[in-house]
Amino acid sequence: MINLIWAMTSNRLIGKNNKIPWHVKEDLLYYKEKTKGQVVLMGENTYYSLKGYYKDKPLPYGKIYVASLSDNVFADAVKIDDVVSFLKENKEDLFVVGGASIYKLALDYADRLYISIIKGDYEGDTYFPSFSLDKFNLISEKETEKVKYLVYERKDI
Repeated sequence: MINLIWAMTSNRLIGKNNKIPWHVKEDLLYYKEKTKGQVVLMGENTYYSLKGYYKDKPLPYGKIYVASLSDNVFADAVKIDDVVSFLKENKEDLFVVGGASIYKLALDYADRLYISIIKGDYEGDTYFPSFSLDKFNLISEKETEKVKYLVYERKDI
């Protein structure tokens, strides 16, 4: 199963200078609960951004795939150079965790979407790509003072 998980504002903002533009602890805890120990796919910029947050601690995932067209080597991750082929051939339960270009490539292959809508106005430079929920059913919805959590599942699963 391919899961996409992300937080965004109502206008689809997801980042600023390769960082999250807000600090909402409850959403960070939600993200960690869903992804800890899981197999994840991320882009190179997201990888380095997360490394900045975790400093000297290992990233909290079971297995990490990093999509990259660079010659960089990732000591704790498997490098992927063709995201679409990887997703088409994937047999693992997988969480796609960013960034914008990886989400855009993965949307057509997603079985489940975990979307956190962060309330409030923030400034940034990176937006989640436009997408349609026509092929998905809402299976879970929870709202708090700061976040609206939505989970969608593909209709043809």
